[in-house]
This record gives sequence, structure tokens and C-alpha cells, in this order.
Amino acid sequence: MQKVRILIALLASVCAWAEENTNLSIADGPFKPDAESLKQYKCPEWFRDAKFGIWAHWGPQAATVYNNFYARAMYQQGTDCYKDHVEHFGHPSKFGYKDIIPLWKAEKWEPEELMALYKKAGARYFVSQAVHCDNFDLWNSKYHSWNSVAMGPKRDVVKEWQRAAKKFDLPFGVSEHLGYSRVWFQTSHGSDQTGPLAGVPYDGADPKWQELYHPNRPNLTAEDCVYSKDPDWHQEWFLRMRDLVDQVQPDFFYTDGGIPFGKIGFSLVAHLYNSNMARHGGRLEAVYTCKNFNKPETHGIFVEGTCVEDLERGMQQTIAPLPWQTDTSNGDWYYRQNDTYKTTIEIIHQLVDIISKNGNLLLNIVQYPDGSLPPESLRLLEGLAAWFAVNGEAVYGTRPWLVSGEGPTRVSSGQFNESYAFTARDIRFTRSKDGATLYAFVLGWPEDGKVAVKSLAKAAGAVSGVTLLGNAGKLEWAQTDKGLTVTLPPQKPCEHVFALKIAGDSLKAVPASAE
Repeated sequence: MQKVRILIALLASVCAWAEENTNLSIADGPFKPDAESLKQYKCPEWFRDAKFGIWAHWGPQAATVYNNFYARAMYQQGTDCYKDHVEHFGHPSKFGYKDIIPLWKAEKWEPEELMALYKKAGARYFVSQAVHCDNFDLWNSKYHSWNSVAMGPKRDVVKEWQRAAKKFDLPFGVSEHLGYSRVWFQTSHGSDQTGPLAGVPYDGADPKWQELYHPNRPNLTAEDCVYSKDPDWHQEWFLRMRDLVDQVQPDFFYTDGGIPFGKIGFSLVAHLYNSNMARHGGRLEAVYTCKNFNKPETHGIFVEGTCVEDLERGMQQTIAPLPWQTDTSNGDWYYRQNDTYKTTIEIIHQLVDIISKNGNLLLNIVQYPDGSLPPESLRLLEGLAAWFAVNGEAVYGTRPWLVSGEGPTRVSSGQFNESYAFTARDIRFTRSKDGATLYAFVLGWPEDGKVAVKSLAKAAGAVSGVTLLGNAGKLEWAQTDKGLTVTLPPQKPCEHVFALKIAGDSLKAVPASAE
């Protein structure tokens, strides 16, 4: 009998371990871990109102001041990253990514000071990177000892960002890029193919570091970003992501790819939604974004209506029926020496085009490894702050009009396609929620000082008033069969892009002829 009791106790212990480590337990609620159930999702109004968020895509790879895929490419002989690593740090058999992590100290990082700048610059939500493909968690991870509390800056980066966001009343989000890590980091298990150290294993081959670099799986695909089919990895991903959700309770959760690993990923999304509803009296206030790469076998699943679609460095051609988001950066994703940075006008052009088509813009602001900002980021924030102070009314809380805009510049839909040369002849529209006010963004100051809005010809209905945001004086304007013509004042109210505020009863867009 005693042996039976011991066996029962042992089985109970094993079952308890299994429930914690293999069961996809999720919070109770209406969402179940399948696509049909997740289609109940409705994007919350706070996200649709916010329009513009700022992202800290920042972690140990910043310490290399080189590029976004350093932790992988440093183990690929012949790449620029490999050459840079050998020159500055040594051969990856002796000095690997594990040795880069202590170099990221974040010694000048002041999250509250930065958050004040970000809110002044127009951000209405904030997102912290939580874990990149480098498999290093930026919170006090319950399931992973390679994290920022134990190593590197020895600070809970995610929680400190969250406290700062809360102080400035900004919804807070996290981004995860972990799903790819299992395949992405396999390069660390290789060795040089040529040269004096050919065949000498890189440090990832040492079992001592397996938790960071993952177990070796020979013959995996050579692609940079694909999801592993290893069920053990799927389970680890779920446990770490559920831990992140439970500890942080984010308003926003970003996956860098499609929903990972089938039911595993659906379980995480359902857990996010249900636990969020429990905290908001039955209302769903969470946003989950992921990408549609149309490669479900290797890049995860996207099911329209289950979440918000994210386009990395991408745009939409027309007004999307559901809210969506672009994520981009003002430079590379991490600080890189001698980088090229986007200008203020480029960011504002992109923003107004996106919001005219039912989207949001999430902008990474490049940080130095120490946590402070380079001058290019500071100049951008200053320019955005000045612009939003004048034009925020036409951005926040608005919705798309009947058409997104008019003008010669045509935008294509898709990922990784965001560079367009907008002109003063390009116009983008938003409207107030009640439809009483129409805003027309003019994407440049016309040389002759006159704006012609063809969509608002007389057939659109009677315009009853036109003002220019930031300008106190009256404007001369006339509505004809060819359009609404507005004479701008001698002085610009701001730089870059200008917003006309237009009143009229039930205005309808007149189809614009091809230009």
C-alpha cells in the first residue's frame, strides 16, 4: 500500500509538471484556441483613435552598433557581420553572442525622460521589444535564465518601459520575435569552412550554452526567418509568451510573423484576449498584431478578422475594411554606425497616407546601446512634436472618409514598400467620427499658394466652411464644378504637411479623373 501511495504521489507530481509544462492552459473566457472562435475579435476603439505609436526595438544586438541580424550573421563566414565581429571582438569560437550580451549595459537609459519626449512627439501608445530572434528575454522571465534582469543591464526592461508609459497614460505593448529563433540561431552551431580555424566549432556548439543557442538540429533550412516544426520549441514559446502576458498584461501584443505554430499560437492569442477581458469587466481592449506572409508552413498563420494585420515597412493602396498597422523605423532596427535616417517629412507623409486608409503607424525610434538617443532621433521627435501640436485634431480619433485621397502619387500594397515621393498635389482625407468635419491633408506647400481639391467639386455637396489648422485668419475659397479651390495664407502654420478643416452637410466624394 505504501508503494501505491508513493506511486500515486509520483504520478500526481508528474501530472502537475505536465500541466505546467505541456498543457496549453489559457484564461477562461469566450475565446477558444481556434480560428473561428478568434473571429469574434473586434478592434478596440482606443487603438483606432490613437493612430500613432512609438516602439523601442532595442536589446543586446544594439551593442554591436552594426545591424539587426548580427547575432545570426556573426556566425556566417564571409558575411560583413562575421568580418566585423572577428575584427572587433574575435573569432566566434572564442567570443560569441553570449559575450556580446554583457556589453549591453543601458547605462544612460532613462525611460521616463524618453516617454515624455515620445508623448510630446505625438505617440498615443508605446511598445517595448520583449524578445528578439536572439532568444534573450527583456523581462524577469520565469522560464528562461537568459534575460535582462539576470544579465546585461540587470534591469526589467519591459516593466520599466511599462511604468513610464503608465505615468504618461499611454497604452502599453510588447513585441515578440521569438518564434523564428529556433531556426535563426542554428548558425551558432557551425564552424568556418575555410581558413586557419576551419572546422573549429563556434561557441553555440558547446552544450553549456544550449539554453541560449538552442539544441543543434542539423540539416535545418538555411533561411533566416522560418518557424521551426519542433514541438518542444512550440511548447517553450507558449510558456514564455504566456508568462509575458501574465506578468505584463499588455494592451498590445505584436508577433513578428503570422500566428505561430497552429493551435499553440491560437492558444496564446485566446489567452491574451480572455485575460484582457477579465481585467476590463468583460470588454476586450487588447490588440494583437501579426503579419500575412502567405506562407503558413514556414511563417505562421494569418486569419483575417482574428487580429490586426501588420505590414512591416509597408503601405496599403486603398482604404482597408478593417484596422491595420504599419511598423517601421527611422533608421535600421537597431542603432548602426553611419546609418541613413528618415526625415520628419517622410514620416509625416507616411503617417497621413496610412491613417487615410484605416491604418496606424508604429514607429521605432533608434536608440544608442546605452539607451540615449542619437541626434537624428532627437531631431525627428522635435519635428513631430511641432507638427502634431498644429495638426493633431486631424489625426487622433478620426476615421477614413469615402476615399483616401487624390493626386498623382499611387501607393502599392504590401510589405517592405514604403518609399514614395509625395507632392503638393497629393491630398489625403480623414473625417471626424460623427462625419460633420472633413480634413484634407495637403502633402506639400504649393508654389502658387493654391490648393485644388477635385473630390469636392459641387457635385460632392455644398461646402459651408474651410479653415487651415494653425492659421487664425480666414481663407479665400470657392467651390466650382471642377473642385474646391483654397487660397493659402502667406505664412505656413507648420512645416511639411498642412490640414484643411472642411465643413459641409453629407459631403460625397466626386470621382477624380486619372492624373
